[in-house]
Amino acid sequence: MKFTQRLAYYLFGLLIGGMFLVFFFGEKKTRFCYFPNCRVLKDLRNKPLLYSNVAEQKLAEDWIDIEDIRNCLTNGKIDFSESKKEVEKGKLYVIKGKTIKDEPITVEMINYEERVLLYDVKKD
Repeated sequence: MKFTQRLAYYLFGLLIGGMFLVFFFGEKKTRFCYFPNCRVLKDLRNKPLLYSNVAEQKLAEDWIDIEDIRNCLTNGKIDFSESKKEVEKGKLYVIKGKTIKDEPITVEMINYEERVLLYDVKKD
């Protein structure tokens, strides 16, 4: 069998295998999440969210709302140099992100075993 025929068979099999993967795995909402930033944000998103008194006061103001916090938990970047400090039997994470209006904010959250506490929100 000539090289061009083998290449054609290989590419045909690759095409069918690619269509098979798209058909079976295209419906699932899977994401690649192996980097530290992605893993921590996914862990914070999956736990119930509680609010501290300071965070409730900030959310009562007009410049921030819960959608901005969710946006930070999806697209934000964790500052690991300021994070992972032990606070109240949990770990403090500092997340740098943006509001829906594209204003930079810093979100501080304490990660416990069963829940996440929104500790503070600051404008940058």
